[in-house]
Amino acid sequence: MLISQFIFYAFVSLAVISALLILFTRNVLYAAFLLIITFMCISAVYVFAGADFIAITQVLVYVGGVLVLMIFGVMLTNKLSGKAVTTSSHYQFWGLLIGLSVFGILTFAILQLDFTQLNWIQQSVADGTVIRESTVNTLGIQLMSEFVLPFEVVGILLLLALIGAAFIAKRQLD
Repeated sequence: MLISQFIFYAFVSLAVISALLILFTRNVLYAAFLLIITFMCISAVYVFAGADFIAITQVLVYVGGVLVLMIFGVMLTNKLSGKAVTTSSHYQFWGLLIGLSVFGILTFAILQLDFTQLNWIQQSVADGTVIRESTVNTLGIQLMSEFVLPFEVVGILLLLALIGAAFIAKRQLD
């Protein structure tokens, strides 16, 4: 087994273990920390898959934004009440049953799939090279040339949403 395969399987195992631990922890803060570990491991799997842009986006958006905000919210709420923020576990049996069912279906689908028939794998085998170009450069060029109008429209919509959220928050404070 190559060292890269070992590292890949280590990240996958850590992601699965931390995701399972989220299900069984009662402390919301610990669950948020475990979710950070899960998202970081999934980001590492994206790097191994050659999707470096998605890996960077995963870290920036989920780990850097959403989870840090959740952790600060839980920590500030914890300071106000003086008690640890915990949750009770409802429907553990059904959650485990549905999770194992989805895992079984996905495992069956992956085992039935013939990866050698995929076009990009056939092309890399025919060329004798492995396609490992960076997707960030290609996405950047396409965003600033072919998709510049939708990119700017999304930017304006996000700015309007931010202004609207600030206006609503200011009005509720008054």
